[in-house]
Amino acid sequence: MNQPQIRALDRDECEAILSRNHVGRLAFSRQNRVDIEPLHYVFADGWLYGRTSHGAKLQATGDEWWPVAFEVDEVEGIFQWRSVVVHGGFYPMDEHGAEWEQTEWHRGVELLRSLIPDTLTPDDPAPHRQVLFRIAVQEATGREATPG
Repeated sequence: MNQPQIRALDRDECEAILSRNHVGRLAFSRQNRVDIEPLHYVFADGWLYGRTSHGAKLQATGDEWWPVAFEVDEVEGIFQWRSVVVHGGFYPMDEHGAEWEQTEWHRGVELLRSLIPDTLTPDDPAPHRQVLFRIAVQEATGREATPG
């Protein structure tokens, strides 16, 4: 058996992987430790849009920009996979903020409804996830493994 081949992905390939997937893992630091939590998201125009509940992420990040990492994987086999890591800023979105913040919040809801149509409606399948956020994709790197 030949050794697997591993190569770096370019920015366009990374963004294609972010676009076709909707579940990833958010890494953030809190109280001298790093936590990683899975969440669903939508990628649009250089931003990851998602939602969460009040808890560790928001306690760690507060209500302003906070540096985070985000990872998405596509795995078909032990030596056949693609992985993208994003570094950027985590921004909680404010439905009642300034006009531009309200506009972004409504855009986030619209994007998330493309994934889960009942987002923030009475029929919402995850009604406890009331906090919308977006992550600026400041850097995206990726790797791909293929069988040898």
